[in-house]
Amino acid sequence: MFSSRFHWDLRPNHLARALEARRRSGAQILDLTQSNPTRAGLSYPPAEITGAFSDPRALVYEPAPSGLPAARDAVMGYYSAHGSVVDPSRIFVTASTSESYAWLFKLLADPGDEVLAPRPSYPLFEFLAQMESVRVTPYPLTYHDGWSIDIDALTAALTERTRAIILVNPNNPTGSFVRRGELEALLALCVQRGMALISDEVFADYTLEPDTECATSLAGVEGALTFCLSGLSKIAGMPQMKLGWIVIGGPSVLRAEAAERLELIADTYLSVGTQVQLALPTLLSAGENVRRQIAARTRQNLADLRKAAASHPSIQMLKAEGGWNAVLRVPRTRTEEEWCLDLLENASVLVQPGFFYDFESEAFLVLSLLTESQTFCEGVRRLLQRL
Repeated sequence: MFSSRFHWDLRPNHLARALEARRRSGAQILDLTQSNPTRAGLSYPPAEITGAFSDPRALVYEPAPSGLPAARDAVMGYYSAHGSVVDPSRIFVTASTSESYAWLFKLLADPGDEVLAPRPSYPLFEFLAQMESVRVTPYPLTYHDGWSIDIDALTAALTERTRAIILVNPNNPTGSFVRRGELEALLALCVQRGMALISDEVFADYTLEPDTECATSLAGVEGALTFCLSGLSKIAGMPQMKLGWIVIGGPSVLRAEAAERLELIADTYLSVGTQVQLALPTLLSAGENVRRQIAARTRQNLADLRKAAASHPSIQMLKAEGGWNAVLRVPRTRTEEEWCLDLLENASVLVQPGFFYDFESEAFLVLSLLTESQTFCEGVRRLLQRL
């Protein structure tokens, strides 16, 4: 009766069941997995945000498939403030980054085609691609005093049905940016094989320890057909507002063809509300302070974690250049799941195992740097004590 898209095992995993049991028992859990900025103790300007939705223009429906001019101008202003010139004609407003991916899979791939996505990374691409009848093939990120893309392995993974390469820049959870040399190699591959490059840049504003070789955004890249994704969820700490965007780059002919087809896809759905589009300039402005708070907290938590972990030689803190997460390599005397369950049951500390993000080996633990600092420091103290 139902579509074959729904082939996943949706039952709660062992860690989720253990967490629910601990909470039912009344235990106070130090949650070091917090990824929801609206629940992270940040200060938002409520009057400014709610006032942005009182625009009387929202009473009139003006369908604009690529987004209302005011919204696209606001996105253009965001990139201008970051040193990139992006014409509004290249911008498509969506309801979220997830919807952006869905549109791009519709644009680029037929059923049974494939896209390449990094591993480790956030486990979302397989779900989004499967909903569009597209397959995901992983390419590895390797760690040697820093993360890098295994270009040879990526190239070997390409087939005649590969339509796009996905970058998460910076990656979640590794925090690694694409290097300029890697970008040149990827652009050359895309041109040679007739593929597109999709750059997910939702965490790009949160630099931790980047270097001059990091390409923090692909906006303005013209060597191959590119799509840069971002939105309010991360850059303004407002996931509930449900607004993202796509910026098209590349050679003018390909860019125009892509825009024409995206316009048709967008016109089919018209998913983004008028209110949030009109509010976007104010939300981006209000989000600047939220973004500063997040940046300050993530950097401070990273520094505190590094200092605390320095006295534990059996624990390695992996280099992170951006984003909201930190990764610890811990002794393989237990599996990641066993470490996480032990920390939950005996220290009331919740962390994520590396296999949640498809790390190819053990044992890694992932901590959210977005966590309130007092909770984070106490959780790290207990974690290191337990380890």
